[in-house]
Amino acid sequence: MMMMTRRVSTTSSLSATAFGSFMKWSFKSSHFHGESLDSSASPLLIPGVHVFHCPDVVGIVAKLSDCIAAKGGNILGYDVFVPENKNVFYSRSEFIFDPVKWPRSQMSEDFETIARKFNAMSSVVRVPSLDPKYKIALLLSKQDHCLVEMLHKWQDGKLPVDITCVISNHERAPNTHIMRFLQRHGISYHYLPTTDQNKIEEEILDLVKDTDFIVLARYMQVLSGNFLKGYGKDVINIHHGLLPSFKGRSPAKQAFDAGVKLIGATTHFVTEELDSGPIIEQMVERVSHRDNLRSFVQKSEDLEKKCLMKAIKSYCELRVLPYGAHKTVVF
Repeated sequence: MMMMTRRVSTTSSLSATAFGSFMKWSFKSSHFHGESLDSSASPLLIPGVHVFHCPDVVGIVAKLSDCIAAKGGNILGYDVFVPENKNVFYSRSEFIFDPVKWPRSQMSEDFETIARKFNAMSSVVRVPSLDPKYKIALLLSKQDHCLVEMLHKWQDGKLPVDITCVISNHERAPNTHIMRFLQRHGISYHYLPTTDQNKIEEEILDLVKDTDFIVLARYMQVLSGNFLKGYGKDVINIHHGLLPSFKGRSPAKQAFDAGVKLIGATTHFVTEELDSGPIIEQMVERVSHRDNLRSFVQKSEDLEKKCLMKAIKSYCELRVLPYGAHKTVVF
């Protein structure tokens, strides 16, 4: 399958956008990259991001660019994806603008007008410094390495979300590092023991109803189709890259005993089909005969943490777009 890519450098003011619904994989891609998304050059200018998904016709880029330029904005980064032999258009733009000249509410109306003109399936604009952070809930079981990583990144301001609560089917002692951290930062912890007959999904739904998305930070329970329909928003999961070869108990030991040379991690959207949702991010790392079981497991857990963090950051920055029934576009 051929992938056509073209890159264009320009010094003129540009603008455009993207968000989506799933398609098929063979494509051409366009990139217009200027400076990084940094408004430090002028205290009056702040950054915004816009993503756009619509049927592919002539003039979309020009219209989106004109919309931003007409309000005194300037595009700093611009990506387009048009799948080969598919009448569909995706775009994502990063721009800076003066919120006095272009009020936030007016910006939404302007992009909505363009969305109606092109019969867009999706048009999303986000201004990080003005819009509320995404509210998320974290679900986990016994392993807490992904939770610890997320809490530390969040504390350092490197995770652009508000963590509303942590839910687990395993109880944790009140004097542990995690519980002290959560208490110190006012994040509630809910211990909801599950059984094969009762997954406590109604109780979980009640706790997460006001969140924007859920992160399964090594939650070892399968969420039912009824739960996913009831929640109605995205659920993101992380798991090791040892599936499907090594299933069941102690997959890391199974892989270690088998002498594998590559390990991995996958972050994906949760669907009713187990571990088969659209992939957001994947990472791999080499292991060797020099690794013992402890270093093998440590490398696997480190990979899971990195993979999950990158996926969440990409999601919050509107880089992840649904594409067809089983895939994603990640700008």
